[in-house]
Amino acid sequence: MAKALATLQGKVSRKNKNERKLTCEGIIYNALLRPKPDTKMQMDEQTATAIAALMMGSNKQSISNVVAIVAYFLCSETVFDCLVVERRALLHFRKSLNDPEGRLSSWRGSECCSWRGIRCDNHTSSVTFIKLRNPYPNIGSSVDFTSHGFWNLSGEIDSSLLQLKSLEQLDLSYNTFGGIPIPHFFGSLKKLRYLNLSRAGFSGNVPVQLGNLSRLQYLDLSSSFPPLVVHDFHWVSSLSSMKFLSMDFIDLSMAETGLFQPLNRLSSLRELHISSCQVVGIVQNLPFINLTSLQVMDISFNSFNSLIPKWFANLSSLVHLDLSNAAFYGPIPEIFRISSFKIIDLSTNNNLTTDISELLGGNWRQIESIRLASNGVQGFLPHSIGNLTSLVELNLFDNSIEGGIPSSMGKICNLETLFLEGNKLTLALPKFLEVQGCLSDKPLQNLYYFSMSVNGIGGTLPEWLGELQNLSVLDLSYNMITGFIPPSLGNLSHLTQLGLDGNQLNGTLPLTLGYLSKLKFFGFSSNQLTGTVNEEHFLKLSSLKIFLISSNSLTLKFSSSWVPPFQIRNLAMSSCKLGSQFPSWIKTQRELQFFDISNSSISGKIPNWFWEDLSLNLSLLNISFNKFKGRIPDPMKIAPFADVDMRNNLFSGSIPMPSTQVEQLDFSCNQFSGTIPSNFGQLQPYIIHLSLAYNNLSGTIPSSIGYLQELQIINLSNNFLIGSIPSSLHNCSYLKALILEHNNLSGQIPDSLGKLIQLQTLHLNNNDLSGLIPQSLQNCTNLETLDLGNNNLNYSIPAWLGERLPALRILRLRSNKFTGQIPFQLSNLKSLQVLDLANNHLFGAIPRSFGAFKALNSPSKVNTYLRYGHYIGTYYEENISINVNNRQQIYTKTLSLVASIDLSGNKLSGEFPKTLINLSGLIFLDLSNNNLTGNIPQNINCMKEIESFDLSNNHFFGEIPITMSSLMFLSNLNLSNNKFSGVIPNGGQLTTFSSSAFSGNKFLCGLPLDVLCKENNINVNDTSNKNGDDNNENEFVDEWFYLSVGLGYAAGLLGIVVVAFIKKSWSNAYYEFIDWLVVPKKPKRLSKNTFVQKEIKFSDN
Repeated sequence: MAKALATLQGKVSRKNKNERKLTCEGIIYNALLRPKPDTKMQMDEQTATAIAALMMGSNKQSISNVVAIVAYFLCSETVFDCLVVERRALLHFRKSLNDPEGRLSSWRGSECCSWRGIRCDNHTSSVTFIKLRNPYPNIGSSVDFTSHGFWNLSGEIDSSLLQLKSLEQLDLSYNTFGGIPIPHFFGSLKKLRYLNLSRAGFSGNVPVQLGNLSRLQYLDLSSSFPPLVVHDFHWVSSLSSMKFLSMDFIDLSMAETGLFQPLNRLSSLRELHISSCQVVGIVQNLPFINLTSLQVMDISFNSFNSLIPKWFANLSSLVHLDLSNAAFYGPIPEIFRISSFKIIDLSTNNNLTTDISELLGGNWRQIESIRLASNGVQGFLPHSIGNLTSLVELNLFDNSIEGGIPSSMGKICNLETLFLEGNKLTLALPKFLEVQGCLSDKPLQNLYYFSMSVNGIGGTLPEWLGELQNLSVLDLSYNMITGFIPPSLGNLSHLTQLGLDGNQLNGTLPLTLGYLSKLKFFGFSSNQLTGTVNEEHFLKLSSLKIFLISSNSLTLKFSSSWVPPFQIRNLAMSSCKLGSQFPSWIKTQRELQFFDISNSSISGKIPNWFWEDLSLNLSLLNISFNKFKGRIPDPMKIAPFADVDMRNNLFSGSIPMPSTQVEQLDFSCNQFSGTIPSNFGQLQPYIIHLSLAYNNLSGTIPSSIGYLQELQIINLSNNFLIGSIPSSLHNCSYLKALILEHNNLSGQIPDSLGKLIQLQTLHLNNNDLSGLIPQSLQNCTNLETLDLGNNNLNYSIPAWLGERLPALRILRLRSNKFTGQIPFQLSNLKSLQVLDLANNHLFGAIPRSFGAFKALNSPSKVNTYLRYGHYIGTYYEENISINVNNRQQIYTKTLSLVASIDLSGNKLSGEFPKTLINLSGLIFLDLSNNNLTGNIPQNINCMKEIESFDLSNNHFFGEIPITMSSLMFLSNLNLSNNKFSGVIPNGGQLTTFSSSAFSGNKFLCGLPLDVLCKENNINVNDTSNKNGDDNNENEFVDEWFYLSVGLGYAAGLLGIVVVAFIKKSWSNAYYEFIDWLVVPKKPKRLSKNTFVQKEIKFSDN
């Protein structure tokens, strides 16, 4: 009878008032009038059975009593209502809350157990459950707030909740309590088993009083911003019943007690989440392990900076382990071969190492997800990987795995995602995959994401790729795959992304690709594809949004009336052949946002419809390196914050202003004329990269340029700009490159430029600037290039250039009016590789300290591209003009390999500094047109890399060291107009120079000069052919010739000796005749094309 009564009580208590009334009437009616339940009273079978049980358990005399009991305990209003004190407590709690959406509008009347979010005990009617979680939280996903509204509660948490003595579950998650602290009185809710305050807007310290909740099994305090903070973590050890603990995003960095010592007392704990808690360090040893029930542990996104602790091996129940982004390092221990693992995530630790063949060879029969991205994993994928038959996800992105994928991979029937990009895989994809134990006879039928991009994979594309029926993403971009594109790829009906960019694919695009109706991303840029692309290639590509075929040899031919089936968003066809006219089908593309047809051999004018209908939506417009001409509409319609690149065309007229603010504007290398608008800065305050170089612009640089406070690159070079440099440029505090060279600017260099502390390259050369170098530039400590050449700057070269600009690579001050001595402090510039002080009025000796230039002490073998102001693939590429053999040579791509010192055209005196011999990496040295004297050091051959050596027009004397003949790379030599004497050394590269290299030295003799050398009446330049350059025939003739001469000479010598002995004057005349007669044999020269190739490596900074 008691069980039946409880069943009825539960049934009645879950109904509203009207339903309860009908149920009670049915109970009384059936109890008094019927021996069996009446189905007309709308009672369910369980209720009717309970009534029957009551009746059977009572005699006839007590029927009225039973009915009275049922009527009182089940149908009384006082029982169905929640307790009065708890109803009042809930109303006080609601009063303290802000409820903008009326979520608590049902909280009225006496029946609080039926209020929204409230549940009561079926027996006592006590409130046991409060769930006010925001049902529509915006957790990184799109939410339709128009239909659901912002369901966030806020305000205060009233202590009236303490009246709810039986409260077991409290959920206030995903609300916005505006940074109020977690109430301390929560620790007094003794019966709480479930507490969820996650991402509810609480902040401040987590109260230690929560440790009093000994019955608590579920605690989620996951924080948001500003985060909660824990100063004392010891209270957690008191939560002896805890099964689920989440403290994600709580600041645990200041916890006085270590984390895992208190946690180790929670023997019932099954899930632990302390991700992104700013934890530093982790205990390596625990005396005992009590976390034997732990199944899920997530301690990701912390800064442990530690080895993975060995005690993790005792967490024998672990199924899911997440140590990603946690700064663990060292070898991955063997504990990760635990057979119970299903999910393991060690990604983005960067310094974890292991041999992948050993790791995957473990006993991981249940493993479903392996994530090891961005670590130091090495080795080869083992053939045994095929045994991981439960594997669903394998992510090995950004490691050092070699070899290729084994054919056994086909046996992983459940595999859905395979991430292998960014490794060192070089082997071709296997021609066949093994299939065993799968439902299908075709491999990897569940695979939907397959990426092996950015490796070195060779070979061709196998046919089995076209059998991956569920594949959605195929990315093999940036490898070395060759051959044709298999037509079978057109069978991948679910494919949404196809990326084969950056390979060596050849042949044509298969027409079958035009049947991929779900394809959104089509990437084949930077290959060797040829042939024609026409309408048939796009037959069913109605979903296409991104189409990238740049840097191929494809020809696109479409009829003028073609209407594509797609609406493209990103279109890149750079370096393809699009025809001589602007593509007319572009007119149909109303969703176009990124448009690149650069270097496509298009000429003529851009049609008006493009500027009127399409350009307004473009975030990227790149039509550079074509032959477009005409004027651009002013204003030019473009999307806000767009990147516009129109360089290297034939556009004319005035500079067009964009209709809205842009971030990049490159109009360089055109035929624009007129002035830069005076309000340019006000109109374009957010521009980052501005280039108007190589045009016909005139007028002044407007002072409004100072409004461009986001500017990183400004290039106005090679125009006809006049006036002074605006001092307002100092407001451009992010400026990396200031290029104003080759104009007609005048006045002084503004002191305000010294405020550009991020400046890396400054080109003011080839103008008409005067005055001194402002001392304020010493604040530009990031400066790498300072080119002030070809101006009228004067005074002395400041010593602080060598003391305050430590990053300086290039210092070019040539062709100015600098006076005084060269400051020895310049030798402090450890990165200096180009020093050009030529054509000034400098005097004194060359500083001996110049032998200490660190960057010139050894040859540079790594070519680093000098690029500044990087912004979405654009930058300023450094270039400099070097004077070599009276010719200006511009270096750009290989500038970091240049090592040059040019001090020519001054009034320098003294000797050649012997310390310069230490500069074994120096390539160009020009000391010409000075007053230098002394000898060339004998160990000049230590300058092994020297290619150009000019000492002309000085007062050097002495012999030319024979060691110069061993300078293997010497291709330009000028020692003319000095006082050298003696014999020109014969050998090596010295034999390749003309007489002009040695002319003007009247005491110098020997080839290539016409002046003969005498030494004991023997021709010192007559050398044997040591190199064996003559052919065999010449050798044969020479041998017989010299033999006959020798025999004749021997026969005649006796007569001469006799005559000479008789008459002395005859002997003198004879030897003078022989000196005149004998002409030294001209040695064979090395070709000027002869060189020794240097080993050079390239890198991009």
